[in-house]
Amino acid sequence: MNIAIIIAGGTGHRMGQDIPKQFINVYDKPVLIYTLEGFQKHPEIDAIEVVCIDGWHDIVWAYAKQFNIDKLKWIVSGGNSGQESIRNGVYNLEGKCSDDDIIIVHDGIRPLVDATVLSDVIVKCRKYGNAVTSLPYNEQIFIVDDEISTVKYIPRETLRRVSTPQAYKFGKLDWAYHEAFEKEIGIYGSSYTNTMMVELGERLYFAAGSEKNIKLTTKDDLEMFKAYLKSEQDNWLK
Repeated sequence: MNIAIIIAGGTGHRMGQDIPKQFINVYDKPVLIYTLEGFQKHPEIDAIEVVCIDGWHDIVWAYAKQFNIDKLKWIVSGGNSGQESIRNGVYNLEGKCSDDDIIIVHDGIRPLVDATVLSDVIVKCRKYGNAVTSLPYNEQIFIVDDEISTVKYIPRETLRRVSTPQAYKFGKLDWAYHEAFEKEIGIYGSSYTNTMMVELGERLYFAAGSEKNIKLTTKDDLEMFKAYLKSEQDNWLK
């Protein structure tokens, strides 16, 4: 089976709205539903689990029914951090998944996941055991020397930008979260599944990415999302 874990446990303070950003309505549809629809429509996704803020579970079930997200099978409460939320989602799948099942972890506030990106993540995970969505880094990166100047840069050819979706075989993923939380490795700050895996000594494999796969963090991101939707409606971008 291929199972998606959609992380929707954040409160979204930086968006400055009265409700969590994953539940903001854009053209009469919550952001989270746009995200879920990408997985619902993909033929290789068998089931969906949402990791959600307490108090919003019934609302997510209601939205799923309204927008025909029938692949949604489980809703789990999030934790105090992103890593705790993903861990909760992974642990909930114990006894429901085999070690070779593919688990796709994705941010609920990345509503423009492309079907080709999702397909490539699954293909690469099936081949290598894991896969992380990635893109080349197109800007120059300099290392600060004394706060106002620099004498060293990192060649951009050696860099990749990594985001979600990310895919892992369930057995390895479940082991990794138990190991990380028992030994307190790769679970603090901005750590995510990919950085945790590297800190645990695992090699990650790159999969295709998309510039359209934006993360909705600020109001400007929300306006960009609306622009992408409008461009698709107008059908003038090829």
